[in-house]
Order: sequence, then structure tokens, then C-alpha cells
Amino acid sequence: MPHAQIEVRRRWSVDEEIALIDAVHDSLVAAFRIPPNDKHIRLIVHEPHRFAAPPSLARPEYLTLVHIDCFAGRSLDAKRRLYRELVDRLAEVGVPRDHVSITVRDIPIENWGVRGGQAACDVDLGFEIGV
Repeated sequence: MPHAQIEVRRRWSVDEEIALIDAVHDSLVAAFRIPPNDKHIRLIVHEPHRFAAPPSLARPEYLTLVHIDCFAGRSLDAKRRLYRELVDRLAEVGVPRDHVSITVRDIPIENWGVRGGQAACDVDLGFEIGV
């Protein structure tokens, strides 16, 4: 049950915003093998003057940051798949590949509270973490 946050510095149409969210979700399903109905994603649109971009970017308005908080245990190969999936799928929405920055924050499973206040390590999550 990764939680994702997408940060952008330009306005998108509603359909494009949904496509951005779906691109991130579909990437997590493909790379981390989470259940398709496990969708915890936030999109934050910043005013450009509040979100500095490197001057080297050809189209700084398309700078896109993706942060993934997830249970610790995914392999390096799964993370590499996630990075490729994210860049490929966001490119389909119009984000240049070199304008995407991704962070994955591994959090010990006992540090997540789920399903009415239970420690995630105490419940059957319904999917494997060690992919």
C-alpha cells in the first residue's frame, strides 16, 4: 500500500491530472505488484514561483517530482522497474523523461498503522512486499 505524492509546477486539465495519477498508480502495480485497487496518490500543483526548477531544464514548467512512501523490502530490481515505468508512463502524458525526479522512502512495516489502527506487520496485507 504505497502512498505516492506527485508535485508539478504547472496547471493541467482534469483529464491530464487523472492521467498523471493513473501513470503513477499503474507504475506501482507493474513494478511493485500491488493490487490494482490499492490507490493512495496525491497530486500537488505548485505555483511556478513557489517551486524552483534547475535552469538546465529545457521545459521547466514540466518538472515533476514523484515521492513514494512504501513498506521496506522491495528489491533494487523492483525499484529500477518502478523508475523506468514512471518515466515511460509520464512521458505518455507529456512529461519529458529528463524532467522527472523520483524518491522512494522505505518505511519499516511496523511503522505503518492500517485497517482501523493496526500495525501493518500484524495484518494480512494481501500482497507480497519482497518483490
